[in-house]
Amino acid sequence: MRWRGVPLDLVLAAAGTALDVLLSAKGGGSALLPGNEVIPMAVGVGAPMGLVRRAPLAVSLYLAAFLVFTDQVGSFTSNTAQMLLCVSVGLVAYRSGWRPTCLALGVAVAATAVNLADPGIAFTTNAWMYSVLVPALPVLIGAYLRGPAGRLKDADLTPDVLLAGGGVAFTVLSTWTDWHNGTQPVWVVGLLAVLGGLSLGVARRFPGLVFMFQSVLLIAADQYLNDTVTTCLILTLIALCVFAMRIASWAWITVTYVTCTMLASIAIVQDSTEVTAFRVAVLMALVTTPVAIGRYLGVRQAAAEAEGLRLRESARLAVAQVRADQLFERENIAREVHDIVAHHVGAMVLRASAARYAAPEGPVADALADIRETGHQALEDLRGLLDVLRDPGRRPDMAADPAALIRECAERMTAAGLQVELELDPATAHAPLVARASAARIVQEGLTNVLKHAGPGTQVSVAVTTAGQGLTVHIRNGSPPTTIERLPSSGRGLAGMRERVRALGGTLTAGLDQDGGWLLTATMPTAAPHITELHATEYVVGRTGCVTERFTGGLTGGGA
Repeated sequence: MRWRGVPLDLVLAAAGTALDVLLSAKGGGSALLPGNEVIPMAVGVGAPMGLVRRAPLAVSLYLAAFLVFTDQVGSFTSNTAQMLLCVSVGLVAYRSGWRPTCLALGVAVAATAVNLADPGIAFTTNAWMYSVLVPALPVLIGAYLRGPAGRLKDADLTPDVLLAGGGVAFTVLSTWTDWHNGTQPVWVVGLLAVLGGLSLGVARRFPGLVFMFQSVLLIAADQYLNDTVTTCLILTLIALCVFAMRIASWAWITVTYVTCTMLASIAIVQDSTEVTAFRVAVLMALVTTPVAIGRYLGVRQAAAEAEGLRLRESARLAVAQVRADQLFERENIAREVHDIVAHHVGAMVLRASAARYAAPEGPVADALADIRETGHQALEDLRGLLDVLRDPGRRPDMAADPAALIRECAERMTAAGLQVELELDPATAHAPLVARASAARIVQEGLTNVLKHAGPGTQVSVAVTTAGQGLTVHIRNGSPPTTIERLPSSGRGLAGMRERVRALGGTLTAGLDQDGGWLLTATMPTAAPHITELHATEYVVGRTGCVTERFTGGLTGGGA
């Protein structure tokens, strides 16, 4: 398993060697080295990169020493050594702790200073600045890549677009007249100006990398295009402000503050500038301002997020409290229903059972037996409904197949005196269980209503069929054969059927037909969505007095 990364190590070693060959081959040897030493020097500087992933500190120390050696012998390999040294110290910062990082950075700064120093030329303040910044920049990149900035929670791109657009407009308008004044081609300077402005568009998501990029642009402008230094310094200060807003670590803010102060001193202070305490204070205040603004915005944003979290938590607790109150109330309702209804129904069943054994065989005995069986079934259904009332998450159990319930209901109503004609389409067996169960309950309620309001002897036709993507229930009864005394009714039967059909996204019509009878039609979709919201309901009265329920807003919800 340890050798799994060996091919990558070989690629790194070959890449380091090839880089030096490309950079130093045309230079040849030096006064102290013959021309045929180019390949050995390339191998000497590039081969250690094969170990940089496993021992970055050791490779950094070696490359620092190799950089000093190549600088002293005047080899062009020193350029390659300087580049690879920056890579290795950056990897030390990424892979190791702060002690190895400080050691590697100190050695790299010393080796870079030796490389920048020229014999007979005074080592200026700017040279010292570059000696520190050149190796410090990859160290900052390596340490930053460990992730001091959290993922941006706000997905709104408007601030990013405004930053990018404003940055491009500012850089182009303030520098385009000076693009031809430098030593670089105009298109290179223009491209860097546009990239510098666009980089602000990702500053909120990658604040550290954008700050480093702006720092590099500021250093390049100071070296090659002095007329654009002020613009680059302003972009760097903006990047520092965004960094302070996004990064809450004062250690990282201090590092970026010191870095930005050094960059500002390089850009502003010239060799002929007199350094005074007042000017130093002004420079530090200049860099402190974006840090203060950024931290203020960051604190405000953190406070807003904390307040939003508090509100969401309060809402969640309020919903939980309401839920608990509802469950408590449902428990009380279930207890009351059980104590009242179950007691009376149970007493009715017991009395019917006693009367059944005392009565002779005949219609009376059959009626008492039916009352007893119906009462038992009512108690079973009541217990199931009370269980659901106590635990809303529990699904009610079907005692039997919905088709069997429909046939049993038709038989019971026939025994009670109705003339029931049942048509049950076999294709309904393929409909969803919830639709078939609702159809069974509608048939039960519909036939009960016919018995109560039309009385025995009434002809009733019941049809449960499928049509397209829906399940349809038709219950039609003729006129009552004689004048009957209507049984007491709660008036909730039709409303309950409407609610049941509405929950499935269907429609229900009920009213007088043209022959003086009563027609009830319920249509339920067999692919109904899971209802999460019910829209406005509109009731339309037809010419014959038939009431039709129609949903004006449709249904919303997830999958079935």
